[in-house]
Amino acid sequence: MTGTYDLAVVGAGPAGVAGALSACLAGLDVVLIDGATRPGGQYFRGFGAPNQRIPGSARFARQWETLTARAAVLLGHRVWAVESTGDGFAVRCLEGDREERPRTVTARALLFATGAHDRPLPFPGWDLPGVLTAGGAQALLKGDLVVAGRRIVVAGTGPFLLPVATGLARAGADVRGVYEANSRLGLARHPLLTAGRAAEALGYGLGLARHRIPYLGGHAVIEAHGHDALTHVTVARLDAGWRPLATRTVECDTLAYGYGFVPQIELPVQLGCLTRQGADGAPVVAVDAGMRASVPGVYAAGETTGVGGAPLAEAEGRLAGRAAAADLGRHVPPLPALSRRAARLSAFAAALARAYPVRQGWQDWLRDDTLVCRCEEVPLSAVREAVSLGARDARAVKLLARPGMGWCQGRMCGHVVAALVGDDPGPPRRPIAQPVRLGDLANASPQAPEPPGGPR
Repeated sequence: MTGTYDLAVVGAGPAGVAGALSACLAGLDVVLIDGATRPGGQYFRGFGAPNQRIPGSARFARQWETLTARAAVLLGHRVWAVESTGDGFAVRCLEGDREERPRTVTARALLFATGAHDRPLPFPGWDLPGVLTAGGAQALLKGDLVVAGRRIVVAGTGPFLLPVATGLARAGADVRGVYEANSRLGLARHPLLTAGRAAEALGYGLGLARHRIPYLGGHAVIEAHGHDALTHVTVARLDAGWRPLATRTVECDTLAYGYGFVPQIELPVQLGCLTRQGADGAPVVAVDAGMRASVPGVYAAGETTGVGGAPLAEAEGRLAGRAAAADLGRHVPPLPALSRRAARLSAFAAALARAYPVRQGWQDWLRDDTLVCRCEEVPLSAVREAVSLGARDARAVKLLARPGMGWCQGRMCGHVVAALVGDDPGPPRRPIAQPVRLGDLANASPQAPEPPGGPR
């Protein structure tokens, strides 16, 4: 189909592919759009690449093969804006790489499965070459079979650190240690929720032991050192609030660190979808049991509704695809087992967020000259000066000191600035979700008039 599709799905990870396939099987004309040149999202990054084996990808491969025979697939299309057209939606894309071409896809309904990005925390030296996010290190390894360094320290919080460390070790890196800021046994208080993950946890534990990688809880990297590149890091033993108690140094040329993930919800927010506070405090798209957002015809699944991993994302994608088909008049028999599975996985994700929180003691790691916003090179002292001048929220600090006005538009520093001023991180307000040329903006057709009664 080349006109208006029944459903446009943005994001080709586990949630998007499952949602698109469910909608196709229910009889909808579906188009799947993703900015990457291969499907899989972060979890199955590198899917389809030669000589790349991704654990757990066999099921995804079967879904992808079935989907590509039934739906239109637009890979290499970065979505920079979405608009309501009154009787549907317009999805603005940039097609290609160096010579990008604007393209508009129209659909009666939209499913957002846009995933999440790493949540970094600043500390002295985090802008040194050799310091990168844990997700970045994994993306290099999965997507391009590139090991980020030779002597690597992995640090932060959450179980995501474990597959990153074991993956790097299997690829030949000398992983000097995994430093978990919270307790290593954070989920021990939820044995019923974690029963199904025991084998996975045991596998990671055996991988660490096989490669003789130390795994310490209550520890964090609080400073990175080097002149032109990373040479060593300061590791601190922390108290319960993450305040440093004692320190030592570890030599390394790479630090892969991360403190959870931030859902990418710019596109649904553009349409006016309501948000709520997720289990970890980050804003997520508010949805009902069928993954319907507050705007009629809009659905969200996966990390956009709360970070919970690939199995939950797939379940939510299936729920969303089926709900879209039902709302567009297709007969979709109920699957109560699917809803129960999604609820169970969602409960596990919430427990995970409670077990591995980001505690406020990280602010004690900072110095006045520590960069808070790397794009605009805004130090902590400038943020404090803005507060002394009367700034009481993140937006006021942004206007006075410029954090969040650079290339990433606050994706990396927005939650940090909010935390420093005691403000809750709000939903992103970006009318342009991806970098776009002025010429493409000029060539974009104007937005259709709002329907009576205002935007839907």
